[in-house]
Amino acid sequence: MEFHQRPYIYTGEVQLNVTDLAKLTSFYTEIIGFSILEREAQKVVLTADGYTPLLILEQSEVVLTKEPRRTGLYHLALLLPTRADLGAAIKHFSRNHIPLGASDHQVSEALYLSDPDGNGIEIYCDRESGTWHWEDNLVTMSTDPLDARAVVEESGDQEWNGLPTGTVMGHIHLHVADLQKAKGFYEALGFSVVSRYPQALFMSNGNYHHHIAVNTWNGKNAPRPSEGSAGMKAFTLIYPNEKTLQKAVGNVQEIEGDVQQVDAKVIVKDPSGNRIVLRVGK
Repeated sequence: MEFHQRPYIYTGEVQLNVTDLAKLTSFYTEIIGFSILEREAQKVVLTADGYTPLLILEQSEVVLTKEPRRTGLYHLALLLPTRADLGAAIKHFSRNHIPLGASDHQVSEALYLSDPDGNGIEIYCDRESGTWHWEDNLVTMSTDPLDARAVVEESGDQEWNGLPTGTVMGHIHLHVADLQKAKGFYEALGFSVVSRYPQALFMSNGNYHHHIAVNTWNGKNAPRPSEGSAGMKAFTLIYPNEKTLQKAVGNVQEIEGDVQQVDAKVIVKDPSGNRIVLRVGK
């Protein structure tokens, strides 16, 4: 996972506001394959390796069902260590009759599904970065049919035993209201555009194919979700050191972005209201 460690800026844990904590916990442990790291009355912290939080589920007193055509989470993306792991995942989802989408993006191979609240999930593996095609600082990506049979064959006799220890939050993909405003904001945080799709931008730090993607597929100027709506509460960006983090904070302040200090955490909001926790990696 070369692009998800120092010296890069990369994606960390995602927080979801959920409608039914028990139901969503069951889905993310039994179907997706997380383990429970911490459990409270209204909060569950999930992990793949037994110590690193990757997903936090929270249920507030009043939760609205996920609202359509709003800004917020398009999907969270779990990056598996190997193609064989992805093959084992395909076998697991097939046996459990889970509806899937699938794509070959040239840089990666991916499965797509949704949780019971309608939050999108991508589970993917990367191709070797040396095989990615770059031209004028842009990486070639596509949406082609996945050769699922070849991926499954790669797994051989390997069976799915939950998310592998090396799983990370590979990237986050967001609905936004305005692409250019989102571009300026995430550039301030340290990311650069590396690919363009119709009504979408893909951005990374350090020539990954993308740590952040933004789109206006829910409509330009899409409204923000209501307070208390099910969906993404926040996601985390992890910085290599305090100097790099503070530079990002200063950049956001220069463009008059929303920056708050809450309980020793730096929290910013992008122009579409997506909430981001900034922290230094351990």
